[in-house]
Amino acid sequence: MGTVSNIGFSSLFRISLNTDLLSKQRKYKSPCSFIVPLNYSVKVNKICSKLSESGIEVSKSKDMMEEYNIAMKSMMRNPYEYHHDLGMNYTVITDNLIVGSQPQKPEDVDHLKNEEGVAYILNLQQDKDAEFWGIDLQSIIKRCREIEIRHMRRPAVDFDPNSLRSALPKAVSSLEWAISEGKGKVYVHCTAGLGRAPAVAISYLFWFCDMNLNEAYDMLTSKRPCGPNKKAIRGATYDLAKNDPWKEPFESLSDHAFGDIADWERNLIQNGVRALRGT
Repeated sequence: MGTVSNIGFSSLFRISLNTDLLSKQRKYKSPCSFIVPLNYSVKVNKICSKLSESGIEVSKSKDMMEEYNIAMKSMMRNPYEYHHDLGMNYTVITDNLIVGSQPQKPEDVDHLKNEEGVAYILNLQQDKDAEFWGIDLQSIIKRCREIEIRHMRRPAVDFDPNSLRSALPKAVSSLEWAISEGKGKVYVHCTAGLGRAPAVAISYLFWFCDMNLNEAYDMLTSKRPCGPNKKAIRGATYDLAKNDPWKEPFESLSDHAFGDIADWERNLIQNGVRALRGT
């Protein structure tokens, strides 16, 4: 097999933030504060690409990526793709929240700590997700322990909105706890960082940062183009805000139901999410 070399490059892109949301966040320093002012460029991490002289590894990886992307486009109905061969990629969302793809090797963990100040990693993958891509998850967890990054897992089935809906409260509970600790940034990832991970981040912004669902969704996707399942987020919101066993079933509600919540519902949701810490 030919030798494999690594190439590092960085990417810049420009975002457009809602000025009303930005001005609201600037009034006070909170865990939800944005990290950049309007019309500034956001720098994405260095991405490591693998090149094989023989082409064998590249061909195998290409087939796996095509299989994965076909499934993602079919089951999630979005146009986004994951390119595993380009290495870990991520986007900084707020002062303390990063959303991205799976770390592929222990060196990725070092990068997150040294370059981004990450103190927590929240992994939404199942074991079989990492196995599919040949990721040695235990080596990544071991490296996290060695450099004092808290590694947390809240698995959800990929491409499955019902599983995501069920997993969101506990995942947001872990995310909210880590942010409240204030010891460093939280890196939230699934496999591609296009479905499960952004859904958790959006849910956190919705439930804890005084945004409605569309505001949270638009803010995140303007920074990291992706297609998380909005209905799963609304369903999880309904589940947490339901304080009456006789309430109308979520499936019978309109497509806009629980896209926004009253203050009392937000308080109920926050209390419910915090009660899940340690479960």
